[in-house]
Amino acid sequence: MKALTLTEPWATLVMLGEKRVETRSWACDYRGPLAIHSAKRCPKKEFAALVSQERFYRALRLNGQYAYPELNRGHVLCITNVLRCVRTEEAVKELSEKEIEFGNYGPGRWAFFLGPVERIKPVPATGHLMLWDWNRPPEGMLP
Repeated sequence: MKALTLTEPWATLVMLGEKRVETRSWACDYRGPLAIHSAKRCPKKEFAALVSQERFYRALRLNGQYAYPELNRGHVLCITNVLRCVRTEEAVKELSEKEIEFGNYGPGRWAFFLGPVERIKPVPATGHLMLWDWNRPPEGMLP
């Protein structure tokens, strides 16, 4: 299965279904299942500044409690699907203000539209740049 590493808090926002579009500087021809991996490293100052903003704090709540995305770094958090990939200039025409706030929709970038999310118990994994291959453990072998 293909996987994509995202820094926090974006990986957790995808896991919670709050972020449905991931933006990148490169296009993606791949369509199909995609594991979302939370990067092990996260710039602490940037992370603290982001999650203290009301829109991030509100979105990172799960069942009324803060989701603590920093605890899941270095893990695959969920499975989704890449549905389509379009230029950000085209994507912004159909996105909510919240979705736009959670991505970089600058000119010349690409928007990966993601499908419904299957949350899994976090599985430790080493991330990589670009799309990478992840072998999902059998259901009985998930931690």
